[in-house]
Amino acid sequence: MRAVTSNGAHAGHLTAGSSGRTRLLRLLLALSALTAFFATATPARAADTTPPTQAAYLADRLRQSPVYVTDQLPREVPRSTAPDFVRLAKKTGVPTYVLVLPMQSSTDGKQLLGAVHDRLGRDGLYVLIEGTDVAHATAYGVRAPADAAATVALYELPYDAGPLRSFERFVDVIALGGEKATARAEKAREKHGDDEPAEMYIGPSDRSNQSLITGTMLAGVPLLIVLSAGYVRRRRRRSGAGRRLPRWVVPGTAALTAAAIALTAPVVFDQTRSSAARTPSPADLSARVERVAAGLKQDPVYADPESPRVLDARQVDRLHDRIRDFRRSDRGGPVYVSLVPQTPESESAGDPDLFAAAVHAKVGVDGVYVVADPADGTIDVYNHGLRLDSNHLFLDLPDSVAYGDSRADEADDHLLGERLDALMTFLDKTPRTDRPGFEPAPLPAPRAADEHTLPPLFATDFWPGLFVGAFLALLLSGAAAGLTWIVGTLLRRRSAAPESSASTSASASASASSLRRTAHAELTSLIREFDGQGEHGRAWDCLDAAMLLVDGDPGRTRERATDAATLVAVVVLARAGRAALAGEATDLCCGVNPLHGPAVGRRHVRVSRERNRRRMLPVCEPCRDTAVAEPGGIPERLLKLPGPESGGSRLPYYEATDGPLSAVPEGIDRLIDKVRETAGVH
Repeated sequence: MRAVTSNGAHAGHLTAGSSGRTRLLRLLLALSALTAFFATATPARAADTTPPTQAAYLADRLRQSPVYVTDQLPREVPRSTAPDFVRLAKKTGVPTYVLVLPMQSSTDGKQLLGAVHDRLGRDGLYVLIEGTDVAHATAYGVRAPADAAATVALYELPYDAGPLRSFERFVDVIALGGEKATARAEKAREKHGDDEPAEMYIGPSDRSNQSLITGTMLAGVPLLIVLSAGYVRRRRRRSGAGRRLPRWVVPGTAALTAAAIALTAPVVFDQTRSSAARTPSPADLSARVERVAAGLKQDPVYADPESPRVLDARQVDRLHDRIRDFRRSDRGGPVYVSLVPQTPESESAGDPDLFAAAVHAKVGVDGVYVVADPADGTIDVYNHGLRLDSNHLFLDLPDSVAYGDSRADEADDHLLGERLDALMTFLDKTPRTDRPGFEPAPLPAPRAADEHTLPPLFATDFWPGLFVGAFLALLLSGAAAGLTWIVGTLLRRRSAAPESSASTSASASASASSLRRTAHAELTSLIREFDGQGEHGRAWDCLDAAMLLVDGDPGRTRERATDAATLVAVVVLARAGRAALAGEATDLCCGVNPLHGPAVGRRHVRVSRERNRRRMLPVCEPCRDTAVAEPGGIPERLLKLPGPESGGSRLPYYEATDGPLSAVPEGIDRLIDKVRETAGVH
């Protein structure tokens, strides 16, 4: 019995100990599970805030609608055209998903379509339209002659047909089926392999030519009829022939001819638009700005989800930390970074200044607005309301930050993360001012309603054409009268003298807004730095010459009437004056591009790509290196200005003007003398 009792007691002890260990084990497991939950919960929340990849974002848009039209091309492809793309996509007979995006310079289109398909998880025909063309098309899990249809759209239509017409032709070929589509693609390739189809639209210059022709014909032909009839009438009267036609016939004929020309010209020259682009609505033009502004209100760093990522998570976190530290500093404030492409087809027509001003107005918070273009890698900085030296931000921002270097050019991300970090360091060192700084109001973008609309036929060069027509009528009638007199004289002499076998024969190729800002900033900085430092020496001569160019008013540098050559000359003189005040005076600036800065010597450099024409020019260090390593690259580096006598073509600055700027290759002193000579000052 004791043995039994002992064993029972021992068993009870073991049971109680096992139960305690079980409870302890359960408690430890619960704590471990709770720890694991919290350990994994934070990364999950962080992942939720991570911006989606380009493919994931586009796939999410296609879940909402089978056609996604970007808001970055309102001047070329307004988002309001999406229903038309949807209507056409339904005609393919297979599920069709269409992406209308800006040019994807750093992304392979087929890879992008594949990534979007994988994210969306739906089979069908995937089409990528970049800008105005069907760039890529791939069929996943369906039978559709995608390559043949894309080939037909490429070869059969001119480049200005527009994206909607291009997609319509693509859809029509898809509907033909495989064999017919392939045959049509081969035929199109053979027919248009070397010759592109004729353009469908004309430009403003072509319309000006049409107006000139219309005016010339409208004035010249009726006047020529009247003058010719009058001459013939006088000749008949002198010869004694009777008058056979009533007097009203000639003016009546001339009037009917003028009316016929005036009525026929609009029928012949019936074009009214310069491209296939539709006029965007106000909502189309404001969509991107509103999207970016909404994103910046949530996060001071906004990366365009339609573009490939150029900042990794570590760089984004680093940038957030720098922005937060700058905002908390005694000299700082809010900084908003927009990683958004700037294209001519955007609402701001590719002007980052205008885009930054629009975003600032929508965000409604003063601060430094940074526009970083993930496509070309440029960085523009604008101060809207902070007590920072705006001239310092614009003039002294290193080119390695604003434009990058050779390493940035070769990198897919243009090293934007590294350069934005350097920008924040530059902002930390930017001097403060007593008053908040504001950027000058940018010039408005062209009106979208007028951008692709041709001017009326009876406008622009129509009125000069009337004078040209009248002059030509007088010239031709005079030439005809003279020729008639000469022929008559020769015939009379020939009839009076022996015939002679003798016979006679008559022989009969930097933007204006940026230049204005640079010129104004440089000149005002020179005036401010010059104050109190005397009135003699190089700095005074440079300031005097620059003021002569603007008639003593620095504000004229902001006027549109100020030509580009004058603005460049002002920049060169102002920089030379500031260098003289700093004790770094040099007599030569780069003759390839005066805006490059001081020259390090002279070289014979190639100045024409078509002809091996050379010229002795002072060169800066980068231009000297280019002249040594790649001589053919110098013509691309030449500063070019619109030529007044070349129909708007761009010529090197020393050939585009005969003003003072042409003296730049001879040195600053010669430039100063040329300005004074031009102004009549000795």
